[in-house]
Amino acid sequence: MTDFAQFYRRSIDQRDAFWAEQAELIDWHERPRQICDYSHPPFARWFAGGTTNLCHNAVDRHLATRPDQNALIFVSTEVNEERVYSFRELHAEVQRMAATLKSLGVGKGDRVLVYMPMIPEAAFAMLACTRIGALHSVVFGGFASVSLASRIDDAEPVVIVSADAGSRGGKVVAYKPLLDEAIKLAQCKPAKVLMVDRGLVAFSRVAGRDEDYAAWRETHASTPVPCEWVDAEHPSYTLYTSGTTGRPKGVQRDTGGYAVALAASMKLIFLGNPGETYFSTSDIGWVVGHSYIIYGPLINGMATIMYEGLPIRPDAAIWWSLVEKYKVTSMFSAPTAIRVLKKQDPAALKKHDLSSLRALFLAGEPLDEPTARWIADALGRPIIDNYWQTETGWPILGICNGVEKAPSKFGSPGKAVYGYDVKLLDEHTGEELTGHHQKGVVAIEGPLPPGCMQTVWRDDERFVKTYWKTVPGRTIYNTFDWGIRDEDGYYFILGRTDDVINVAGHRLGTREIEESISSHPGVAEVAVVGVADALKGQVAMAFAVLKDPSRAATAQGARGLEGEIMKIVDEQLGALARPSRVRFVSALPKTRSGKMLRRAIQAVCEQRDPGDLTTIEDPTALQQIRDLVAPG
Repeated sequence: MTDFAQFYRRSIDQRDAFWAEQAELIDWHERPRQICDYSHPPFARWFAGGTTNLCHNAVDRHLATRPDQNALIFVSTEVNEERVYSFRELHAEVQRMAATLKSLGVGKGDRVLVYMPMIPEAAFAMLACTRIGALHSVVFGGFASVSLASRIDDAEPVVIVSADAGSRGGKVVAYKPLLDEAIKLAQCKPAKVLMVDRGLVAFSRVAGRDEDYAAWRETHASTPVPCEWVDAEHPSYTLYTSGTTGRPKGVQRDTGGYAVALAASMKLIFLGNPGETYFSTSDIGWVVGHSYIIYGPLINGMATIMYEGLPIRPDAAIWWSLVEKYKVTSMFSAPTAIRVLKKQDPAALKKHDLSSLRALFLAGEPLDEPTARWIADALGRPIIDNYWQTETGWPILGICNGVEKAPSKFGSPGKAVYGYDVKLLDEHTGEELTGHHQKGVVAIEGPLPPGCMQTVWRDDERFVKTYWKTVPGRTIYNTFDWGIRDEDGYYFILGRTDDVINVAGHRLGTREIEESISSHPGVAEVAVVGVADALKGQVAMAFAVLKDPSRAATAQGARGLEGEIMKIVDEQLGALARPSRVRFVSALPKTRSGKMLRRAIQAVCEQRDPGDLTTIEDPTALQQIRDLVAPG
């Protein structure tokens, strides 16, 4: 079937038959007896009765047909290291890690917390956990101790796998002191800490607790560890969503449904074929790193690049040099990274042969049209946006060119992806909006397809209360994002439902204002937040990064530029949407994964505590805003 509309409708109307076909893409030890059990909404049990193993599907099954093909390609521009592992070599390393974890007391159903930089041993640890039926819980390397402690207490790991340090922008970040402090703060103490010594910093070991991975690796140089066949519904991992308040919210993922969803997505969405090379620039601390650095490409029999470094170090051509060297066919990055490259010498995009690259996929935050057009023109390759969440594990909205070739629309992540019964709902009545260009809440009618979250770790009640709304005869998942849908079925994401500015009773999405400001030719990047105002309730405040900072170097220049931007917003959205101020900064505060810290910006503008900033990439970016808005 090559008609996407029919393909999509079948995935919704003949759900079980559709997913039974996709289930043929992976290996099963025992075949499922039931495709989807949705007898207790909103909880969906996918491929019930089936047994399988994620590590087997990612590694072992390729040994018969492609043992010497590249599997994991590690590149670090931080420590100038490059290591390439074939599927045979990856299999050996994962078995060593699995044998080590078992020797340290890890068994099926136990949790292992991974607090690691982007190094091969992190991938070995994740795969080793799923190999033996343990759950991994990856926490972004360098996370602050208090936040790490809360995740330790929630996951209750038997073992923590960590390293002496990571490196970012040439600066070494010591992990061990942060980890030691987190364990001290945590109520739940791990029995063992397995340390990978990179030789970046000296560190002290806690006697009886801390173990040296290099020594264990030698001990288990040839210890076979068979895959543990687990139920399709067996949890594979938990991953904590960023920006949570109170107790961390652990997204719990299954095994069988996740493997099937990723296998299908690699073929139908990301255009990858066995034997090719996939490059995701994300970090394993985030969901993209789980799905599309570790599991998705390997399940599909592809080589995957694991990159430690920045997109502009040693120069802005580093990513494209890897595309050329390893003949990358599909690449996945974030709009923020592209906006960083937008400020570099455009010649960097022309230095390398990119003929192997079929497409550049982008996700993580809304992709503004100017940035999309810029990178499309610069690369001469299709730019394909997609939209999803930690909770879903793979795209909700996208372009499925593996089914039927379709055009991308700048500013849109695409259409509803197969398996997702996407709706736009009126925020007040909950009724479905069926017209074109009507603004509503993006929602998904249950059940969520395979690969999405099963529940919140150890908190079913929180899962139901947080995400689900029951209307007569229907159970609806709320994405908490605004969207509109055009006459062709393409969606446009307008920002979070809680990122709405209420100006004198008029509700404005920050995304709409940002899009308008971004259309000014001098603006490289912008963030808009709603700030409390005694008269209007809220006003919009904009912070913009300029392509040429010298334009705002003088007070007169800044005022003139601010006026130009205000005029554009007036013309495109009306005076009501005009920001109260447009201030110019050299950088915007973001997490290390590239998400804009709008809540922190808003808090600073309102002279409030910005809260947990453990994930911030550059604290000076927020300080710059703090200085600009300081009273007096």
